[in-house]
Amino acid sequence: MPAFLPGLFLGFSLIVAIGAQNAFVLRQGLRNEHVLVICATCALSDAVLILAGVSGFATVAARWPWLEPLMRYAGAAFLLVYGLRSARSAWAGGSGLNPADREPGGLLPALLTCLALTWLNPHVYLDTVVLLGSVSARFAEARGAFALGAMTASFLFFFALGYGARLLRPLFARPAAWRVMDGVIALVMWAIAAGLLIG
Repeated sequence: MPAFLPGLFLGFSLIVAIGAQNAFVLRQGLRNEHVLVICATCALSDAVLILAGVSGFATVAARWPWLEPLMRYAGAAFLLVYGLRSARSAWAGGSGLNPADREPGGLLPALLTCLALTWLNPHVYLDTVVLLGSVSARFAEARGAFALGAMTASFLFFFALGYGARLLRPLFARPAAWRVMDGVIALVMWAIAAGLLIG
């Protein structure tokens, strides 16, 4: 427990910030599309990365200096394109949220977008692999409990975000709310991409 709670709290503190992945999960939750698969994919991806960090992957990754810029530029390119798509939706507008009136998007495109937003984001490696991995070294024999705490935070957060989004559905029944949401998502994506490119 002394190692589990620090892992839980540090995990929450790193994941709560609004980012590309969280915005996507929120959008899927609002649309009620593939919420279980998307939340599970995000949480399991985090779990793999946390396990890699606690197991010492950060030391191994330091031997391949070309990996960081490759991930950075690939992630920035993806975020710029995704932001452009959201900006076009915000500009064009559309109808409000009424799940009964619309066909759900395909599972494969949603899953591929989720995986790209997760694995092409260099910040996720800094948070999960490098930061959590280095902090876990303080707990020596209890590193497993620390990792379990951080993984628990990811599962709790993503499922709360995905399924809690339903509380906002009455607001998003109005087309203007979707335009604002898409506009905010575009700005978040572009801001993160700019941060990656600036370094």
